[in-house]
Amino acid sequence: MRYYIVAGEASGDLHASNLIKALREKDPAAEIRGCGGDLMRNAGADLLLHYKDMAFMGFWEVFVHLSEVLGNINKCKKDILDWNPDVLVLVDYPGFNLRVAKFAKEQGIKVVYYISPQIWAWKKGRIKQIKRDVDEMMVILPFEKDFYAKQGMEVHYVGHPLLDAVSRDLPERPDVINFRKNNHLDDREIIALLPGSRKQEINAILPNMLQMAERFPQYQFVVSTVSWLPKELYDKHLNAETRHEEMCHKETRHVETRHGTSLQEGNVFTICDQTYALLANTKAAIVASGTATLETAMIGTPQVVCYAGSEFSYLIAKHLISGINYISLPNLILDAPVVTELIQHDYNPERLEKELRLITEDANNISRMEAQYKELYTQLGNGSASEKAAEVVMETALK
Repeated sequence: MRYYIVAGEASGDLHASNLIKALREKDPAAEIRGCGGDLMRNAGADLLLHYKDMAFMGFWEVFVHLSEVLGNINKCKKDILDWNPDVLVLVDYPGFNLRVAKFAKEQGIKVVYYISPQIWAWKKGRIKQIKRDVDEMMVILPFEKDFYAKQGMEVHYVGHPLLDAVSRDLPERPDVINFRKNNHLDDREIIALLPGSRKQEINAILPNMLQMAERFPQYQFVVSTVSWLPKELYDKHLNAETRHEEMCHKETRHVETRHGTSLQEGNVFTICDQTYALLANTKAAIVASGTATLETAMIGTPQVVCYAGSEFSYLIAKHLISGINYISLPNLILDAPVVTELIQHDYNPERLEKELRLITEDANNISRMEAQYKELYTQLGNGSASEKAAEVVMETALK
């Protein structure tokens, strides 16, 4: 069968790639095309667009790039029509994907949505569009099934796909065991900096993260970078004389990249495409809001969550979001303050230093967070989310 899959962000690329692997196990003759990233391509998808050309964060940023966004939507619609898949699978990314869903439904193409838009937080009116344009919805958070039921829509709860990606055998992996040696790091404890995977996030979030290196000179700070963004994006926040040694083997997702910077007295480095190995070797982490907050929690690393963007986008989001108390996934799932969230104006060096000390020096706070992480893990399902999602996709294609 022919499957067209659209993912517009790094997290969607990860989950879509695992879905592709599950589809190929069940349907060895599967033909897969779509929009996504390197992980989808490595899993065997033929890509029309890479998400690096699709990912814009915030209302103002989308407005500024509106012509490019609309152009990508039109390219995707035309490609779907030309390729004529048996089923269209849309992975999160609602601003883009709901427009594509409407078009596909009008063309008589079956639509499966994998990972629901967060309509329980904002834009609840989208439920009407989802009911109209989506044949099957798959949700990954435990409370979402009840939310949809109250809206009169039956959905599939498949569990969280990160359980497939962050396996319990992580500590046994060679890349985890040899992480320090592979990346030329010394024996000092590590603080991980995860500034996101989009240019806007990195520009808004990384500078404050880097200030912590001066305030915590006893640690080595390691910035988690992504291979598809230019190193210059990171370098400009480090210093102009950053030493860059790069051995990038994208086909294996095992990239060694190191930056040392004299401005931080040699205690700031970067690694590329090794987030899980980094988190498994880290004392604590500062993490941009998004899927990475849940990955960090599942690996068991104490963290501070941060969000910053343009003031215009922040004010609009603050006005539109209602009915939720948190923005990070660990807090949302448990409906409790598992991790501290520093949002917009609260995300400043003074607050960040205070919270980083709490997750590196306060034993009671660290123990409390670790206990809540274990509770979080039990609520995310029993694994095999990708396999369950593949079954729904195939059943829909065969209808």
